[in-house]
Amino acid sequence: MNRSTLYKMEHKADFGKEKIELLYEDSSLAVIYKPSGMLSVPYPGSRNKTAQAALEEILRKKGTFSKNHKPLPVHRLDRDTSGVMMFALTEQAQKKIMDTWQTMVKSRLYRAVAENPENPALVLPDSGIIDENLAYNAHNVGYVPREEHGGRGEHDVHGGHGEPAGKEKKTITAVTHYRVLLRGKKYTLFELSLETGRKNQIRAHLSFKGYTLCGDENYRARTNPFNRLALHARTLEFVHPFTGEFLKFEWPEPEDWEVCVEKGLKKEYEAVWNEEQKKHSARHEREAAARREQKAYRDFEKAAEKSGLPSRKKQAAMDYISRGKLHQKKK
Repeated sequence: MNRSTLYKMEHKADFGKEKIELLYEDSSLAVIYKPSGMLSVPYPGSRNKTAQAALEEILRKKGTFSKNHKPLPVHRLDRDTSGVMMFALTEQAQKKIMDTWQTMVKSRLYRAVAENPENPALVLPDSGIIDENLAYNAHNVGYVPREEHGGRGEHDVHGGHGEPAGKEKKTITAVTHYRVLLRGKKYTLFELSLETGRKNQIRAHLSFKGYTLCGDENYRARTNPFNRLALHARTLEFVHPFTGEFLKFEWPEPEDWEVCVEKGLKKEYEAVWNEEQKKHSARHEREAAARREQKAYRDFEKAAEKSGLPSRKKQAAMDYISRGKLHQKKK
C-alpha cells in the first residue's frame, strides 16, 4: 500500500465507507450525490464499493428494485470527484438519455480549487474557454500533449505520458468553459462547465494552464489542504427525457474551500506524494551519479588500453615504486 493511500485512510473520516444521497427517483431515472473517494461504476478487477451498487442497495431497501428497474450508468464522475450525478433505471431510459445527452442536459456546473501557477505569465483572465485536445497515457490519465504547444504550460501527469518518444499521439477534442469566482494568494476558486465530457477533462485542462487542482495526485499537486481532490460537480440541470419537465439539482461544495482561498492557510499542507517524489528524485540522482562514475571508469580503462598503460585494477595491485615509475612514464 503506497503512502498516499495510507494518508487517505488516516485523514478521510469515511474512507472506504462513503455513502451516497438519493436526491430524486422516478420510473425512468435517479439523481444522487456521490461523495469523494467512491467509484461511479465498477471496473474489471476492482472490488471497491461503487455509487451504482450503493444506489442499488437503496432501491432494494425501498422495494423498488427489480431486474427491469435498476441503476444503469449514463455518465461518470472521477473517483475523487464529488457531486451530483444521474443514473437511468431502465434500459429504455439509458438508451434515450445517452442518445440525447447533449440536448437534454442544459447545464453541468463544477467548482474547483486550484493552486495558483508558479509562473505569473500563466495567470488566467477572469473567464474564458480552454479548448486543447486531450491524449491519454498508459494509465488512462488525460493530458494535453506538449508537442502540440512546444512544451509550454503543461504539468506532467503521474507516471509520465506512457507514450514512446516520437510516437504520434491520438487526441480527442475537449472544450471547457471557466469563470474565476475568487482569487487568493495561493489558490483560485473556479466555476466550470463542459461542452465535451472527456475523462479528466477539467483536471487536465487546468493543469495545462498551470492551475493544478488541490489534492490532485495524478497531476502532481504541491498541496493537499482538504485531504481530497478539490473538484465538485455542483449543479445538474436537464429536461426529463420522457415527461419534458425541467429539473435542477444542486449540492454545494464544502464551505472550507472558499475560506481557504479567501483567507489562506495558517498551516502548509504539502502533498504527501511530494515526499515520495522527492525520494524518487534523490534515488534517481544517486543512480545517475553511479552511472556517470561507471562511465568515467570505463572511459579511463579504454584510454589506458589505447595508451598501452595497465588498467586501473592492475595499477591498484602495483607496489608504490612501480606506480611511481608508471606516473613518470606518463609524463
